[in-house]
Amino acid sequence: MRILLTNDDGFRARGLQALYRTLAETGQHQICIVAPENQQSAKGRSITLHKPLFLTRHDLDFGGKGFAVTGTPTDCVKLALQGKILPFEPELVLSGINAGPNLGSDVFYSGTVAAAMESMLIGVKAFALSLTVESYTESLDFSHAASFVRDVLLEDRVLTACEGLLNINFPYQPREEWQGIRLTRLGREAFFNNFEVRRNPLGREYYWIYGHQPEDKSEGTDHEAIAQRYVSITPLLDDLTDYPELHRVKSLV
Repeated sequence: MRILLTNDDGFRARGLQALYRTLAETGQHQICIVAPENQQSAKGRSITLHKPLFLTRHDLDFGGKGFAVTGTPTDCVKLALQGKILPFEPELVLSGINAGPNLGSDVFYSGTVAAAMESMLIGVKAFALSLTVESYTESLDFSHAASFVRDVLLEDRVLTACEGLLNINFPYQPREEWQGIRLTRLGREAFFNNFEVRRNPLGREYYWIYGHQPEDKSEGTDHEAIAQRYVSITPLLDDLTDYPELHRVKSLV
């Protein structure tokens, strides 16, 4: 299969590289990486309009080609699928494996999901892949999620059934502790923000944003699935139209 790998954590991110090695060493796929040169988390659907994009080319193990791009995750997918830089036309885009969850309202901010969304908009099916780690350490193990992609998600029956975008979150525990797979909906809890006020050495005031996302663990949500150690798979659409509200408003005019 012809596969494009991308992410928002950066070209050298361990999740991306683990996924590449796991898939490339099978010898069954043509794989290229086009990913941001630097960390681009939470960039959402942003694109670069007012400055050029620079590429650094890399020869990868197993004969693959890699491109590090001075842009956002969405830039990377646009360039890969429409910029004629690849030796083949991808049939599938895999975005990740992200270090951290993309559950519920995370999908509106996530660069990981944004890259997969761009692929779907262009017409290439895509999976957004995230490891729901509890802490960010150098010892993160992406091998369980990567092997699941290789063994399960790249099966013909899964690829045939998927026509758009799947947002997939993996439990951080070892694969033998996973309970299975659940098809889920997005949790509805919005991110709760805090702003810490500080001053720089020159006395100028600035704000540092932080916060947390309450977990919507109601039945059928992605948060619930992860809490119970299931792989969460949520199909996403590019159409944000609220059709019930559209019909309701139509009745008023």
